[in-house]
Amino acid sequence: MFGSFYVLKKHFNFKVYRDSPSIDNIIFKLHYRATFLILLSCVVLVSSRQYIGEHIRCVSDDGVPGGVMESFCFFMSTFTVVKHMNVTAVEEGEIPHFGVGPKGKNDEVTRHAYYQWVPFVLFLQALLFYLPHYFWRSVEGGRLATLTSGLQMAAIALRDEKLVTDNAVVPSRKDKEAKIQEIRTAFMNRLHLNRPWAYYLGLCELMNLVNVIGQMYITNKFLGGAFLDLGHDAIEASYDQLKNPFDEVFPKVTKCTFHKYGPSGNIQKHDALCVMALNIINEKIYTFLWFWFVILASLSLAGLVWRVLTMILHSRSTFFNKWVFAMACPGRYNPWDVLKVTNEYYFGDWLFLYYIAKNVENYVFKELLQGLALDLEERRRVMYRSLAQEDPLKGTEYSAKDAEAQSDNSKMLLMS
Repeated sequence: MFGSFYVLKKHFNFKVYRDSPSIDNIIFKLHYRATFLILLSCVVLVSSRQYIGEHIRCVSDDGVPGGVMESFCFFMSTFTVVKHMNVTAVEEGEIPHFGVGPKGKNDEVTRHAYYQWVPFVLFLQALLFYLPHYFWRSVEGGRLATLTSGLQMAAIALRDEKLVTDNAVVPSRKDKEAKIQEIRTAFMNRLHLNRPWAYYLGLCELMNLVNVIGQMYITNKFLGGAFLDLGHDAIEASYDQLKNPFDEVFPKVTKCTFHKYGPSGNIQKHDALCVMALNIINEKIYTFLWFWFVILASLSLAGLVWRVLTMILHSRSTFFNKWVFAMACPGRYNPWDVLKVTNEYYFGDWLFLYYIAKNVENYVFKELLQGLALDLEERRRVMYRSLAQEDPLKGTEYSAKDAEAQSDNSKMLLMS
């Protein structure tokens, strides 16, 4: 069993220090990592005969060989008779199995043809859950990886030479300072130009929500309209033994009719009872997926609400910034006294800074944020001097603002 799932092992990563930075949040990961792996595991499960034996076994008369009947019924679908879908009739011995009994010419039947497509549909769904991540990773272009690479152990960079171990590389103090300066320069050069980066991330998060809701309706269509109520019916069935929603959607025994020519050229009809062992697995897979999709859709909606709140509050609430950045980059060092610089950032700049905070250690981010505060004050002073030269009438006002900015700059240097 473990050998069948070994192919999925490489997708599980429990390392503390990863080669690639975090470019999304936990809800995003639930889509392209958790759900992707769940669906691939389901594909492996329904495709492996060693767990459930043959997917279909049919009992018929001697006129049709068993292998022929089973192949025909698996690929051409089986059916159950609606009027015999009665648990009481089965318990009283009137019919042998749920939905299986004599069929009249005009009796309504329910055909079951989905089971042969289950692994293909599950695999397609896995790809669709991975698609937003693939799109976002392509658009992001490795910017965070380029900026934060080499800073995983920078908090303990106390030596003049870098230290290389079997598991990690500790940079030198000079390398750490150069890397922080590189991030500062890159961030200030793209200040107010990070809007597309943030908008694409929001778009991909919206794609996740649309995808999971769409998958619920696609699965519902695939199962003949039974999926949307499957979870509710399963809960009700646990309290009411007379209800059997699984046997209606995933029957364990079905009927199949095979026609062939007899010795004289007449068409002969052969009925068969088919044991659908695969549906034992299918009912559990789709019941789990119902609960998982509902939870994932709820979390995705909450994630979008959170994204809207960050757009509203990032430049309005100092407390909000302190709380968010403390969660993103926890530690004993406290750089939050200079978070007022975020009030002048656009949302794209703020979000990019937030993801930088998620990918560096607390001490490093403290130095980075204080450096960015100094850069922003210097940028403001240059702007005031330029305006004072262009407009001599307001030169005194701009000079006063320049002096105020220089005073703030000096205070930040003392704090650092």
